[in-house]
Amino acid sequence: MMKLLLLWLCLFQADFLMYPAVISPQDPSLLIGSTLTVNCSVSADSNLKAEDLYWTLNGRRLLVETYRVLGPGTLSVTLSNLNGSQQQSGDNLVCHSKEGGSILAGTCLYVGLPPAKPTNISCWSKNLKDLTCRWAPGTEGETYLHTNYTLKYKLRWYGRDNTCQNYHTAGPYSCHIPKDLALFTPYEIWVEASNRLGVAISEVVMLDIVDVVTTDPPSDVHVSRVGDLEDQLSVRWSAPPALKDFLFQAKYQIQYRVEDSTEWKVVDNVSNQTSCRLAGLRPGTVYFVQVRCNPFGIYGSKKAGIWSSWSNPTAASTPRSGRTQGVCEPKSGEHNNTLRRELKQFFGWMRKHGSSYHCANLSIKMYDQWRVSLQKSHKTRNQVLSGDKS
Repeated sequence: MMKLLLLWLCLFQADFLMYPAVISPQDPSLLIGSTLTVNCSVSADSNLKAEDLYWTLNGRRLLVETYRVLGPGTLSVTLSNLNGSQQQSGDNLVCHSKEGGSILAGTCLYVGLPPAKPTNISCWSKNLKDLTCRWAPGTEGETYLHTNYTLKYKLRWYGRDNTCQNYHTAGPYSCHIPKDLALFTPYEIWVEASNRLGVAISEVVMLDIVDVVTTDPPSDVHVSRVGDLEDQLSVRWSAPPALKDFLFQAKYQIQYRVEDSTEWKVVDNVSNQTSCRLAGLRPGTVYFVQVRCNPFGIYGSKKAGIWSSWSNPTAASTPRSGRTQGVCEPKSGEHNNTLRRELKQFFGWMRKHGSSYHCANLSIKMYDQWRVSLQKSHKTRNQVLSGDKS
């Protein structure tokens, strides 16, 4: 109840016709560190004297040492080195009567900083018809006062200033322009910040809608095993549908990590494909995979678009290795010899299965078949070794 009354006092100025006292100045705006003297004057009809009054700030009684009697019915208070307002609706300074503590009059103090110049404006479009922009509120951001941010835009060489209407669509400092944007014409975009202590205007950003296109993340991301291959997973996804009616290309990135790690590995060279195979993975391990998209070449634009956010993680596990514990892997110095030996085995396997030794006949399917055959031979050998030990 007391908070509502204090807010009411901040919204309406007191005068002798309605209240037994009046405060001046009313609702002042001050910089942090300022000193302020405020007077409370009671009407002659109230039968109150200056000695019958006291002051509170946000409900806390102020020290008598800060008071000064200016006349029979006027008591002032001086506030030094003011801190930023505790609430954006203003701090409540109230004059009371000592008899019962009744409120005689009140005012609001707005103590803070002028806004800083907004920075880091970035914009993106998801359908070549809209535009969403985001910005940072300045070096500090905190002004202790309610600060309004207004995004404005106009065509670079002609046209009037336009004001964005849909705020907070992509965070606290953002605005969305839903339609009526022109293509192939640069826009000037800026942000104005204003509060009771001043106005600050950002630098102007120039952009063409075609150059800031992005998409939703790729959908229908599937991760699956590649037969019995213990070190590979297949990733497939669908292109984002938002730009299907526009001429464009897309490049994709994949990132993946093992289940018990927070470190992602990124695959950059996916190009315009909607599938990819991850190799060199650990057998019997759960992997999380994400995909994102960057549209480029919109209507012949030479600039790349903006990367989408990553798709939701999709998980799959590689098959477990058939090798038993105690069977050593080649040492690092033996990798080249191992590679030569495996290639020799691969080409021997191809000859054995009727394939001529030519590049035109090489395929990933043949390689997969050989890897499966090799893994089976490893398992058979390990079973024999285990049987010998028993």
